[in-house]
Order: sequence, then C-alpha cells, then structure tokens
Amino acid sequence: MTQFRAAIIGLTLLILSSTSVAGETVSSPDGNIVFSISTNDKNWLVYSISHAAEAVVSESRLGLRFRQQKGFDSGLAIQKSERRDNDETWEQPWGEQRLVRNRYNELLVALKDADGRRLDFRVRVFDDGIGFRYEVPHQPGFDTVDIVDELTEFHLPENSTAWWIPGRAYNRYEYLYRETGLEEIQLAHTPMTLRTPAGTHLSIHEAALLDYAGYVLDQRRENVFQTNLTPWSDGIRVKTQAPFKTPWRTIQVSATATGLLNSNLILNLNEPNKLGDVSWVKPGKYVGIWWAMHIRDRTWGSGPIHGATAAETKRYMDFAAKYGFDGVLVEGWNTGWDGDWFFNGDLFSFTETYPDFDINEVSAYGKALGVRLIGHHETSGNVTNYANQMGPALDLYEDNGVGQVKTGYVADASDIKRVDDSGIAHFEWHDGQYMAGQYLHSVTEAAKRKISIITHEPIKDTGLRRTYPNWLTREGARGQEFNAWGVPPNPPEHTAILPYTRMLSGPMDFT
Repeated sequence: MTQFRAAIIGLTLLILSSTSVAGETVSSPDGNIVFSISTNDKNWLVYSISHAAEAVVSESRLGLRFRQQKGFDSGLAIQKSERRDNDETWEQPWGEQRLVRNRYNELLVALKDADGRRLDFRVRVFDDGIGFRYEVPHQPGFDTVDIVDELTEFHLPENSTAWWIPGRAYNRYEYLYRETGLEEIQLAHTPMTLRTPAGTHLSIHEAALLDYAGYVLDQRRENVFQTNLTPWSDGIRVKTQAPFKTPWRTIQVSATATGLLNSNLILNLNEPNKLGDVSWVKPGKYVGIWWAMHIRDRTWGSGPIHGATAAETKRYMDFAAKYGFDGVLVEGWNTGWDGDWFFNGDLFSFTETYPDFDINEVSAYGKALGVRLIGHHETSGNVTNYANQMGPALDLYEDNGVGQVKTGYVADASDIKRVDDSGIAHFEWHDGQYMAGQYLHSVTEAAKRKISIITHEPIKDTGLRRTYPNWLTREGARGQEFNAWGVPPNPPEHTAILPYTRMLSGPMDFT
C-alpha cells in the first residue's frame, strides 16, 4: 500500500511538473497586464496578452524560419523558465524627462525541439506594456543563419480603430495617417496605434533594432497581423549567426491615449549609454537655409540664387542670434547639387565646398555670435559613396567646431544604392538590415568626433538614443516641406496625430 501510494504521489508530481512547463504566465508589477505563452493543438508556440481582463492580443503565433536550418516554427517544448524583477531609475542626458523608472517583471523561457535545438524566449512586462524577443544561443549548425521569415503575430481585437500609414510604399514613412478599421489595412508601418472597442489604447512597434531588419505589419488573416521583415535585395530577411537576439517586439498598453505618450517602454528596452561622457551632446533650436529652396526662392545647386553662400549663412546667423535660435542649418554648401540632385548620389563630395561658401569663415562668424553651424550630408541614397567619404567629411566638421549634422537619404524606398566589393550595385530598402547598420555606423563615427546626428529619410526610431545619446532625432514622417509643395499639404490634424503615432517611437525633426 505504501509503495502504491508513493507511485501515485510520484505520478501526480510528474503530471503537475508537465502541466507547469506546458505554459507560463507573467504579469506586470501592478498586476493589470498578463502575458501567457504555451503551445496550441497544432504544436505551435503561441502567446496572448490581457489588460484588466480584456484580451488585447488573442492567441498569436511565434517562431522563426531559416534558409539553411529547420525552422523554429513547431514542435518546441518548454524545458524550463526563469523569472526576475527589476526596479531601477536611470538618468537621461537630455530628453523630455531627466529620470526614467525602469520597472518590470521578466520571464525567460528555454525551449527545445525534438532534435535538441535550443531557442530562448524573453519577455518583460511593464505597467505600460510588453516587450519580447527571440534569443538563439550558440549551438551546432547555426554558424551561418539566413532568416527567411519571422512568424510573430498580433491577433488584435475585432472592430478596433487604427491610426496607420502604409508599409513598403515608395515614399517611406512620409504619408498622412489614416484612421480606419483593421479591415482597411494590408501593410502598415510601426508604430501603429489602436483603440479597442473597450477603449483600451495600444501601440505596436519594436525596440533596439540592431543588426536586424525592420518589419511592417502584414494582415495575413482577419485581425491577425504578422511581422513582415524587410528583405535584402536578394530576398533574405536577416543574415546573421548564433548567438543572436532579435529586436524587442513591443505592445504599449494604456487605458487612455495620453498614457501612451507617458510610456517609457521603448527607451527602457534599450541598453544603457555606451558612449560614456556625453556632456558634449547639446540639443537645440535651429533655423536653416532649406525652406527657401522648397519654395524655389533659392537653389541647392550653384547659380545666381544659390542658397548656401557665405553671405546668406551670415544673414541667417544674425537672425538666429537676434531671435534666440541655437544654430543655422546649411544645405547645398558642398559640390554635387547641380543638375537633378535626386539622382546625383555618385557625384556628391562631402569635403569640397562651392566657391561662394567658406566653411572656416562662416563657422568662425557663428561662434562669435554664439550660433552653431549645423552641417548637412545628403547622400541621395548612394550610401557607398557617403561611407567612402564619411571619415574625412566628419573630420572637416570637427575641425570647424560643428557639433550637429543632418544626414539625408533621399531615394525611393528600396532604392538605396549599395556597391559591393566587386563594384556591382545592389538596391536596398531604407529599413532593411543593411541600412540598419549604415545608419548606426554614421552615428558611431560621429560620436568619435563629438558630433550628434539628425537623420532624415531614416529607419524608424526604436529607442537607440538611450544607447547612443548623440542620435538626437529623426525625420521619418510627413514634415514641414509638404506645406511647400505637398498635394495635399499637411492638414491641421496631422500635427495633432503625430504625437500619438510616429512620435511614440521617439523625437521627430519636423522639416
């Protein structure tokens, strides 16, 4: 009888143990948000999210597929889990608030398939939302990894209202936001903001986009959106090797729209400052030799109404000093703008000035007035030409005390020119893995010279300004230039919508 009772107890413990690893849940510190992960009847790894008992993300698939290896798309079993909580406060060197609280509960789930291949899944649940990512540890057979699909889904509440712009369209992120039901959406950029029928507000985005492709939301089934990774020109989505981590997939959650504005989730999911002392990073307000070109009073290229002359720059600096602006942006000072500069990416020099512009003269003039010269590097999408000149170009600015540079990548989406070592040109997307690396390269090279970067025609912001505080701001939306020639120009509601959509990802340069 004793042996029988012991066997029953042992079997019961085995069943309880099996049940405990079949699914896991983790809640926010305040208990309002609950994240659950398990496997379903198709043997897929799935998750769901509730907020105050409302299902804000119903059962949604997880997984990765590879070119060389069998995918992590089914047959994964939970081996073990680890939990920890975090509550700290860190200080921003600049930004909308000085002190940021970083409080969450974390769940790390170790998964394994029948062949013994391992995948880790990490989720952090904050009071203002959730971030999760895939982590592939070092293991045999993963020395070269080509990701061909990410299966992450977001099964959203029926009859929700969304504010969104189209993904994979030629003008990148520069569109007016639409307010529609989910049924109107095929591809959408993130952040995408939603209001559920119960009134809960959500924003779907990503954090810490490093050495990976950005994604657009792709509605594959009714109310179910998948992460559609932006491919390389050869069709591969991400080229990497183990160990690697994906960016965080984020869902900010709030009972009110203003709660989304107050969220620090995106910043908190990024790594701390890697640059050390950044007291030299100084945001400010600027005017620029820029608008006059858009209304055709001046030209970027040389000629009788060339905008970027020394005389015109001094006039702007006098204006800035008189009316309390910190700097003057100068576009069109360097050779290569003549002709149709949209297609002149091969011709730009980033160190040779036009004869009517003297960088030493104007920077010294501005310094005497307490007005900064803000530099400008337009690539017209030829990133290889810019990369080949980046070092000397930034040195020139450093030598002249320029502490901020606006970079531009004007080109249609998927038309970024990459020239390989054999001299063959390939054309990439602004938000693919290649450009994620190129944008960051400009920021880290600038940091070596104590220069901050303002990126135009960017990849979307994912909070990297925490890790690289000299990445001041980005464009990445329909800005002021559309009020010069846009059809239609920006309507009044556009600027009221931006804080609840595009600017949930980070600061915007509205030019």
